[in-house]
Amino acid sequence: MSGFPLRTTIILTVVGILAVCIPFYLALSGLIDLYTARIIALGGVNAIMAMSVNMIVGITGQLSLGQAGFLAIGAYSCIFFNLDMGFPLPLAAVLGVLLTTIAGFLIGFPVLKLSGDYLAIVTLGFGEIIRVVFINLKSLTGGPNGRQFTTILAMNNRLALAVATAVLVFVVALLQNFLRSSYGRAIMACREDEVAANSCGISIFRYKMAGFVIAAFIAGIGGSLFAMINGFVKPDIAQFLRSIDFLIYVVLGGMGSMTGSIIAAYVLTYLQEFLRFLQDYRLLIYPLILIFIMLFRPQGLLGMKELSFVRLWNRIGLFIFKKKAKPAGGSGND
Repeated sequence: MSGFPLRTTIILTVVGILAVCIPFYLALSGLIDLYTARIIALGGVNAIMAMSVNMIVGITGQLSLGQAGFLAIGAYSCIFFNLDMGFPLPLAAVLGVLLTTIAGFLIGFPVLKLSGDYLAIVTLGFGEIIRVVFINLKSLTGGPNGRQFTTILAMNNRLALAVATAVLVFVVALLQNFLRSSYGRAIMACREDEVAANSCGISIFRYKMAGFVIAAFIAGIGGSLFAMINGFVKPDIAQFLRSIDFLIYVVLGGMGSMTGSIIAAYVLTYLQEFLRFLQDYRLLIYPLILIFIMLFRPQGLLGMKELSFVRLWNRIGLFIFKKKAKPAGGSGND
């Protein structure tokens, strides 16, 4: 897997540390109240799930409507391994992610024989199957009433904000490194032209499976984090409407742009809470936003571009260097 140059790694590391420390400091100093800190933390979970969907829709070029099912698997697995099996919370979260990844492999193996609308319908069906199974597994999931899961993150919104942001930064770093590797390039080649990729010796099904399993892995991280932050999980989190919400984040931010999906997830998560005074009418905001995006910016806010802090740093450095190199006065022809 290809890595970043040392200078780029240092810049990104500093940006990642600041991304975690600044919101935590603002919450600790009271500039961000506890309720807002919780909303931002849940926005981080939604951003992780948006990246999971974007991995399939934007990077792999498939249409999946079952990511909420993987979210539920990750959430309930974390609860099961912690409360029922007695594992420490971090280990339970890791095991929940691994179980979700395995589920992604088992589900992806048959469904990726399909493509397009057929794949969307089948993954939608799997998501509904997961929801119904969790409703009927009352001894493990609490049935339709859900299950309580009291953790330190559910009781401490400031800590939840810091942890959610740190996990998001970790997922971004992991995924960006993967996409720059030969495996990531092969997956994007399959998205662009399957015939050309196959003629170059790239196994289409193998790399589609890799993208699907990685998306399930990311969704498992989001599910475990959701359970720890929310403190309560119901089977309804696996319903297809939640998968549609995640897809909206991707469409709004730009299919193929991870940073675009993250920005859209945070904006729409906070917007939904900010407009709560409109009651059910706030649900009209999403369709209106999508209509305007499809009319005036069909490729999404960022399209397939990514925000680059390295390029931004280079431009700032170039601006400062030019300013220092400029003569103090006159034209220099004396």
